[in-house]
Amino acid sequence: MSIPVVTVGHTREDLVGGLERLHGPVSVVRRCGELAELLAACQSGLARAAVVAAGSEELTASLVDRLSAVGVVVVALTEDPREMARLRGIGVATELPGVPAAALAARISGAVAQLSGAGPRPWPAVDSAVSDSAFQVPGEGTRPAADGADGGPGGTPARAGKGQIIAVWGPAGSPGRTLVAANIAGELAADGKSVLLVDADSYGASVAAMLGLLDEAAGVAQACRLADQGLLDGDALLRIAAPVATRSGTFRVLTGITRADRWTELRAAALSLVLERAREIADVTVVDTGFCLEADEELSFDTMAPRRNAATLRSLEMADTVFAVGSADSLGVPRLVRGLAELETAVPQASPTVVLNKVRASAVGRSPERQLRDAWERYGPGPALSAFLPADPAASDAALLSGSLLLESAPESALRKAIAKLVCAPAQRNRESSVFTSRAKRRAKG
Repeated sequence: MSIPVVTVGHTREDLVGGLERLHGPVSVVRRCGELAELLAACQSGLARAAVVAAGSEELTASLVDRLSAVGVVVVALTEDPREMARLRGIGVATELPGVPAAALAARISGAVAQLSGAGPRPWPAVDSAVSDSAFQVPGEGTRPAADGADGGPGGTPARAGKGQIIAVWGPAGSPGRTLVAANIAGELAADGKSVLLVDADSYGASVAAMLGLLDEAAGVAQACRLADQGLLDGDALLRIAAPVATRSGTFRVLTGITRADRWTELRAAALSLVLERAREIADVTVVDTGFCLEADEELSFDTMAPRRNAATLRSLEMADTVFAVGSADSLGVPRLVRGLAELETAVPQASPTVVLNKVRASAVGRSPERQLRDAWERYGPGPALSAFLPADPAASDAALLSGSLLLESAPESALRKAIAKLVCAPAQRNRESSVFTSRAKRRAKG
């Protein structure tokens, strides 16, 4: 079967002529004058491979991701070692400009076969050790658990040799995603882990405000910009992430976009690279996601356009553990039920840990935990309820007013203990972390 190829740029040798004289499986169908023309030709279905002989510095992770989505592999010709490393970091195969036509044809054929066999890549390759002789997509492995059979919070194994990603998601209606995500990060840092908190909410980023950070730079947008250019490494990510020091530990934060109309800066391909780099520098990366899971193809006829919900969907796809947070009231529970059905459709592999937040007797009735669990078992979706977080407006307001975490402003609150129980093993052994146990004991003592 012939592999149609489009090219852009000129080389010292006649690249097109050399490939055509082979009379092999590779045939050049168009020679483009610039990268934009090449992109248009690929998106029209004209080619299966693109050879960039000049102008490779214009290639970005988002562009490569768009080409991969339509089944096109990219091979760039360059002799600059630093440019080779950058290109491999965004998923581009590289060759020297003087490569023999037969070797280039074999490289193109192998890359196309690999892409066809594996399907479109869910995110660009980030392995800087890709060999010169073969285009590779990094595989996924599992890391053995440090304690018992669980690979980490929630029991999902992480990728080999890298940190874990926890995504905190919830439906519309302010169920408390950001509060839970920020305090999970703080509890893990207090537990001695290196933690990175990422605000990937493309609708209403609020981590910086919750933590009292005067940051207008939108750290996650900066990181995505560098990742898109293939220039993000661990040191750069550490420089961008703002440190947050508490009495019990320090973690870092990639603050969110400062305005909702900046959502186009959170491209899926770039965010994928950011999260992969985060795995390398942190034991745990906690991602505060947006609420919307709607497929953007339903919102626009142009499926190659930037996707508003791509940051949320990609964070959930890459997460080792997903906490689905819902508000425990007559509005929040039905929203969570519908949202979990949407989550199962959008990200089937998510296997969320379901958490009911703001649990209070005034909204549910007497014995709220029991009533919520009974109702959930009777009417709820497949995932079982895993945790209850008590409503504690006094502690929450005090933390928000001071721009601090619960472990600082209200360390003995039932809400703080319940959040710690979600992720920290010592807290899981605390028998008073149930929502209303400590309250009952106080009444008994009184």
